[in-house]
Amino acid sequence: MTSAATSAVNPTTPEVEPTRLPLIGDRAPDFEAQSTHGPVRLADYAGRWLVLFSHPADFTPVCTTEFVAFAELAEEFAARDVALLGNSVDSVHSHLAWTRAIEDRLGVTIPFPIIADLDTRVSRAYGMLHPNASATAAVRAVFVIDPESVVRAILYYPMNAGRMVPEILRLVDALQTADRDGVSCPANWRPGDDVLLGAPKTQAEVEARLADERLKLVDWYLASLPGRGA
Repeated sequence: MTSAATSAVNPTTPEVEPTRLPLIGDRAPDFEAQSTHGPVRLADYAGRWLVLFSHPADFTPVCTTEFVAFAELAEEFAARDVALLGNSVDSVHSHLAWTRAIEDRLGVTIPFPIIADLDTRVSRAYGMLHPNASATAAVRAVFVIDPESVVRAILYYPMNAGRMVPEILRLVDALQTADRDGVSCPANWRPGDDVLLGAPKTQAEVEARLADERLKLVDWYLASLPGRGA
């Protein structure tokens, strides 16, 4: 059978370009979309921190509990100059009906906008659609974007496991503390805990480290300083 005949019998399926997830350190993909608070753009958040998060669908159990959790900590995020912005492949009308139902049934007002991503532009730009999970519903993605519109942290959760919203707040605290003080935050760190210094890179830095009485020194490469609140 000729190659032409083979093509006729088995037509080549066009390759689907894989979704590229933004990486830590990338500039956050720009967007302009409709939301429950009117038009929103990435540029609207320039100069402040942004937590952009997606959910699979309105009127679903896990998503409802997550939105309640975000709403309950919204003032804590705002105190750190962090904006919250939700996103899913649902209409504005669906979002509005859902948030009204949350307020009516659970007594919780959703204070932040939710993008109506019916054309999936935001979901695709941020790699929120995972074909093996669903071709049309976004997974539970979280992007922490800094005031320079740079992606600083990324979290992904499956559809059947809700996010720990206090951990997202703690992550923001860690990023802001690291930026402010030029330090790193250890495992299980919380605001006020000790912070870590980077490992010395020269013999002179090692000697200076060993002589620094401010430090809690475990070894020449592992040193901490008393922390302070976020």
